[in-house]
Amino acid sequence: MSVAYSLTPEIRRLLKEPLGVLIRGSFFETMNWFRNFLEQEKSLCIISVGDTVSRNLMKNGIKFNLAVVDNLAMRKATKDVLLKAKKTIHVVNPAGTITNEAIDAIKMALESNEQTVIVVDGEEDLLTLIAVLYGPENAVVLYGQPYEGIVVIKVTSIKKNEIEKILRTMENARKAK
Repeated sequence: MSVAYSLTPEIRRLLKEPLGVLIRGSFFETMNWFRNFLEQEKSLCIISVGDTVSRNLMKNGIKFNLAVVDNLAMRKATKDVLLKAKKTIHVVNPAGTITNEAIDAIKMALESNEQTVIVVDGEEDLLTLIAVLYGPENAVVLYGQPYEGIVVIKVTSIKKNEIEKILRTMENARKAK
């Protein structure tokens, strides 16, 4: 397992703010909003990062292309998220890092066009950055914002550039250690 990126205190503070549009509300309210959004935005690739948001998509009949989970919700063990997918990939990704193994799994899953679940031994939060970076244009990446709702990121070239800057900072910090 090799680490490609490491979290810095500066990036941790930056990532406290939503990377996309924060949809506030209960699980029911946020999923209704998202369902309406999908009706307007036809044929999107849906990528979910996090156990709760992935489970809520499934419960609401919203089909994801890729779900990234770690069987934890707010750092507490949950029942395994039983997400139905054609393919399941297991990776190691320690907290505060992004491993090459996790990057490769996300790239492979997105290139395969098969519905995939990536189960992370460690922590999946930072993999949102990789999902945006390698997601196809106009894909949607969702993740939960604890106690507030969900964050919806529409993948665009502008958003990819923003993520590349964050990752460069993380990579430079790792190399400097």
